[in-house]
Amino acid sequence: MTKIKVHEQAVRAFDRIQSALYQERKQCLEDRRFYSIAGAQWEGSLSEQFENKPQLEVNKVHLSVIKIFNEYRNNRISVDFVPKDGSHNDALADTCDGLFRADEKDSGAEEAYDNAFEEAVGGGIGAIRLTTEYEDEEDDENEKQRIRIEPIYDADSSVFFDLDAKRQDKSDAKMCMVIHSMTPEEYEETYNKAPTTITKTISDVEFDWYTPDLVFIAELYMVEMGKEMVYTYTTLTGEKERYTEADFEQDEELESRLFAAGTVKSSEKKAKRRKIHKYIMDGNEVLDDVGIIAGKFIPIVPNYGKRWFVDSIERCMGHVRLVKDAQRLKNMLTSKLAEITALSPVEKPVFIPEQMAGHETMWAEDNIKNYPYLLVNQLTDAAGNPQPAGPVASVKPPSVPPALAALVQLTDVDMKELLGSSGEADKMLSHVSGKAHEMVQKRIDGQAFIYMDNFSKAIKRVGEVWLSMAKDVYVEKGRAMKTIDPMGQIGQAQLFSPAAGENNAVTEQNNLTEASFDVDVDVGPSSASQREATVQTLVGMSATTQDPQTRKVLEAMIMLNMEGDGIGETREYFRKQLVGMGVLPPTPEEAEAMAKPKEPSAQDQALLAMAAEANAKAKKLEAEIQKVQSEIQLNAAKTAETYSDVDMKNLQKVKDTLEMEQKQLQQKQEAQQQLQQQLMAQIGGGMSSRGVAPQGARPQIPKATV
Repeated sequence: MTKIKVHEQAVRAFDRIQSALYQERKQCLEDRRFYSIAGAQWEGSLSEQFENKPQLEVNKVHLSVIKIFNEYRNNRISVDFVPKDGSHNDALADTCDGLFRADEKDSGAEEAYDNAFEEAVGGGIGAIRLTTEYEDEEDDENEKQRIRIEPIYDADSSVFFDLDAKRQDKSDAKMCMVIHSMTPEEYEETYNKAPTTITKTISDVEFDWYTPDLVFIAELYMVEMGKEMVYTYTTLTGEKERYTEADFEQDEELESRLFAAGTVKSSEKKAKRRKIHKYIMDGNEVLDDVGIIAGKFIPIVPNYGKRWFVDSIERCMGHVRLVKDAQRLKNMLTSKLAEITALSPVEKPVFIPEQMAGHETMWAEDNIKNYPYLLVNQLTDAAGNPQPAGPVASVKPPSVPPALAALVQLTDVDMKELLGSSGEADKMLSHVSGKAHEMVQKRIDGQAFIYMDNFSKAIKRVGEVWLSMAKDVYVEKGRAMKTIDPMGQIGQAQLFSPAAGENNAVTEQNNLTEASFDVDVDVGPSSASQREATVQTLVGMSATTQDPQTRKVLEAMIMLNMEGDGIGETREYFRKQLVGMGVLPPTPEEAEAMAKPKEPSAQDQALLAMAAEANAKAKKLEAEIQKVQSEIQLNAAKTAETYSDVDMKNLQKVKDTLEMEQKQLQQKQEAQQQLQQQLMAQIGGGMSSRGVAPQGARPQIPKATV
């Protein structure tokens, strides 16, 4: 499609979108101004009716919206990639989780998320942009890119999808336009031409009396559906490999390498391919054809506060729309009461000039000096008779109409109902149980639930768009990339790193081109709040258990979840303890370190030397015992020979002597055995407590026999 045709088609589509959504988007902008800009609650004809009168604002809407913001910021939404086949602990899914968190942190995604959520709650619609940029813009040779998550400001007046897109996340959209502004000087410097603009008709400048001249240009994203040949090759081992026409175009030697490796083409198929084409245009022409961008989805994600279709038109609103009239009425009543109060705060007497002559200063200073009495001149009639000296009249302060007072009370009730006021729920009362506070907090959370749920759908779409872009961007073999785990610890992943698979086959780890995941989201407390709650729970559990091993695990978990400066190394120490006890699974680095043989410490080496020395002494003792046994056997033989030569009279005496010598020898042997056992027990206990096995085993010493 030529640039001229693209521009004509885009301008016609933009006119249709504007005519359909103008009133809705204008209200969204008015709602955001209403709660956030001072004086905006009096914009329009209302300000003309109260001209030259007090125009006070008691902005209760702003505080209610801020409560919803705070609820979201304390319950961040995280993305989790889940394998489509339902398997657990998939390594590639964990890698995608870590890379996504790293891209969020590096690109300041929290700003984009916060802006989209606040604009949706305040006005009804917000938006997030995903884009790619080079890791190092100043390095000409570094072509590596990272995905960035950026905010889109004023989404109600700048983001427009085609009218046929009905899904809330706009996954079915075929076109999207993002309009933004620049100064005429910047436009002329960028494009070397005088500006011709698309008019931004969604505007409301009743209060902002002056705005600088701006030029508006549009980013145009169009979905292009095409067909591409996909070739399937079979390797010598029977594995299937798929390549596209683009693969052969980018690598001219790919086909020759496949042929040399014995790989045979087994099939080919025409597959549909979805691509996103990006253009930059103004009101006159296409300024730049950016070309096909990474990913197969439009990288613009909308977020709605509340959304529905009425009369085939997409309508949305936030927390402000329904309370605007009640807030305006509140401001008018407050201003009227202020005006009544300011007109005449006290009752004033009315005198004729003759009564006040000479006493004007006293009456004027009475409010300051508080005189004990005030004087007036005596009046007389024509005959000279005195007349009453009181005031001829008095000016009464204006009274508050009963209807006005009733309306003030009614307005307060209406605003509480519309804003979902928590009443006394924000106060922590000492006589109220924790369960009651929990129920009240759930009621407060219910006010923000619809906004949190809709935003979780937007974050899920961000994860889907990111994954499709990552499969096109993160393709460099051996590229080392930063990852962040759920606890905020920084790690590293190497793309396409070789690994041993089944049957010792060499496979590739962290190959994102094979990533096929569902995206899940988790709405919960922020990491700091989660850790505080975890620590409190673990402390309560440790107080109820009596098992020393369980208590040791709980105490290690408490230290692992503690927050504070300089506690990182301590957490790492207790993590190693939990891994060693089998409570936590080891990381690949920890598993590799555990598999290596541990070098014994100096104390362990000393214990090993003592064990070797004890073993040598035991062997020497065994040899001596064997020598003694030989001598006993020899003596026994001589004794038998002697028995034949002696007479029966001396036989009993010789026998008693031999038994005594044998008993003494046996006692000596038992004493040596006890000494050896004590020495080996002392050395073995020290070695086992340090995880070092003694070399050799304690020898079994046979008892001497006659």
